[in-house]
Amino acid sequence: MTRFVLGRIGFYTLIAVLLAFFTIPLLWLVTAPFTSDPTYEVKVPDFTLDNFRAVAEHPYALPSLYNSLVLSVGTAVLVVVLASLAAYALSRVRLPGRDALLYALLLLSSIITGTAAMVPLFQLAVELNLIDSQLGLILILTGGLLPAAIFMLKDFMDSTPKSYEESARVFGATPLQIVRHVVVPLVRPGLATVGVWAVANVWGNFLMPYLLLSDVEKQPAAVITYTLYTEGGQANLSMLSTFGLLYSVPVVLMYLFVSKKYGFRFHGGIKR
Repeated sequence: MTRFVLGRIGFYTLIAVLLAFFTIPLLWLVTAPFTSDPTYEVKVPDFTLDNFRAVAEHPYALPSLYNSLVLSVGTAVLVVVLASLAAYALSRVRLPGRDALLYALLLLSSIITGTAAMVPLFQLAVELNLIDSQLGLILILTGGLLPAAIFMLKDFMDSTPKSYEESARVFGATPLQIVRHVVVPLVRPGLATVGVWAVANVWGNFLMPYLLLSDVEKQPAAVITYTLYTEGGQANLSMLSTFGLLYSVPVVLMYLFVSKKYGFRFHGGIKR
């Protein structure tokens, strides 16, 4: 009995330490922006808004959040549209080596990451005059996310009942009408999952925007955060904490909205 009690005490102590390890940085992120002189310690804030005024007066801080929104939403829309069409075609059309192609795409997208493909992507952007272009960056980010998105959505497409599509064909629906009016409503949880995944990937992406966008007015928040340091390289905690909070809120709200709407409780294309 004593050994059992000691084991339970040790287990709960470990859980408490792990929770503190993850919770303390979040507490600092929430409290530091409202502290007049934030440090690395978590302390009770004095609820000042001076840090938010400083961020609002920064010439590039708030515009960079808008740039991040444009890049994230633009990439997510392209990824969802193109991946859903490709996944539907791969799910319904029987091609020799189809599954091998999917696994090869997924494997290559995992091995050849943005860092590994940095030089050829930059050279490609130079040849196509896509340097300092948000549209060019969206296209490059979309290409990097498409293989995994197609792989994920194909499972949802495989789970949709084909009888609905056959009924639509009887009434003369075209393939695109079937996708839009029959398939898409059934796989909305999957589309939402891929959309959230794409937004999160682009929202926190630093490398590709840093390489391809030299105009500071077009750079997203992930790159602008890098500039919130003093000339000596010291972190400006008041600016960093406040901007970090503003930078985190949109993604958290998006996740809560999608989680409430779909609950992420689904199997294939049919929500449970």
